[in-house]
Amino acid sequence: MSVLGKKGIAILMAAVLSISVAATAGAAESKAAMQAKVVDGQVYVNTKDLLKAVGGSGQYDAKSGTYTYKGSEAIPKVIEKVSPSVVGIIGKSTEVQDGATSDDRYNLAHGTGVIIRSNGWIVTNAHVVDGLTNPVVVTTDGNTYKITKTYSDALSDLALIKINAKSLKPASFAKASQTTVGETVIALGTPISFSLRNSATVGVISGLNRGVEATYRLIQTDTAINPGNSGGPLVNLKGEVVGINSMKFSAVGVESLGFSIPVDTVQYIIDQFFKYGKIKRASLGLQLEESWSAIVGLPTDDPLTITGVLSPEAKKAKIKEGDVLYSVAGTRVSSVVDINELLKKYLPGQKVKLLMQTDGDIVTRTLVLADRSDIVDEEDEAFLTDEEQ
Repeated sequence: MSVLGKKGIAILMAAVLSISVAATAGAAESKAAMQAKVVDGQVYVNTKDLLKAVGGSGQYDAKSGTYTYKGSEAIPKVIEKVSPSVVGIIGKSTEVQDGATSDDRYNLAHGTGVIIRSNGWIVTNAHVVDGLTNPVVVTTDGNTYKITKTYSDALSDLALIKINAKSLKPASFAKASQTTVGETVIALGTPISFSLRNSATVGVISGLNRGVEATYRLIQTDTAINPGNSGGPLVNLKGEVVGINSMKFSAVGVESLGFSIPVDTVQYIIDQFFKYGKIKRASLGLQLEESWSAIVGLPTDDPLTITGVLSPEAKKAKIKEGDVLYSVAGTRVSSVVDINELLKKYLPGQKVKLLMQTDGDIVTRTLVLADRSDIVDEEDEAFLTDEEQ
């Protein structure tokens, strides 16, 4: 905490304008422009703009003419702030492993969830709750609740569950556009054993927009994410959830390679469940083949090839096998994940324009989007399993 006089305030403001201020180690660089005035060679900015740009809090004391600035919350404070919004989920597993019998009371599975509404709504991974019998939610204060409602979506690996509770503390969610590679993040959850719930690990965001064995793009992080952390939050140093932890790669020679579902996808799924009670997922109604470059992860603008016309709407639009797809609704696409991300903005029945090549000619097709639940396309349905935690 720093207490500054009027001149000190001006010097602080000038320093903020000339360097990147990080109140805690690893905080993301701030590049927000602020209105400023120069008086007697000193630079003055509005303190509200300053706090918005670099975080923290401040208070002006008119009697002493001083301004007290407190830096943004350190890691222990963030954990203290977010932990009440994190729950453990445990239940009887329907999968029998290591010789256990179906009635073995130790044949359990568990994961983590994040409170999103004070009246008991919680977001978690679909693979956490799918297949659980008699699941129980345990809050940080040790109270236990039965799950009364469950909505699950395997394609996004997200689920909503409801418990009969009041006055819970919902988590705050960040904006997807504010997430930065190199930013310090914290994972909260229940790794390995249910007795280890309320555990925290710290790392950084290693990459964004990763298309890794998932329907939508993921956040990559080196934060330790272990089995049981699934469904828990990945939070920034403001105490905001930037993603829901979903899986990690475990193999000899592979370390610190975890993935989290970004907040924009989480919010998309939550909104759909609350509005419709299911996911109304739009589909082109096409089976698509990516280029070699896209498959191996090279930067590419290569188009996709139509290998199957699956919906009546696509057939009506005169799309046929062998056609090449360049763009959807004016946006260039090179992978199935590109299309899935783009279609989050649409509902079945809406129309989009496709830029395509057919029989050597570049054409524009107007396509009515199908409901993906009506489309059978095994090759296009990528989702996460328990083994990929």
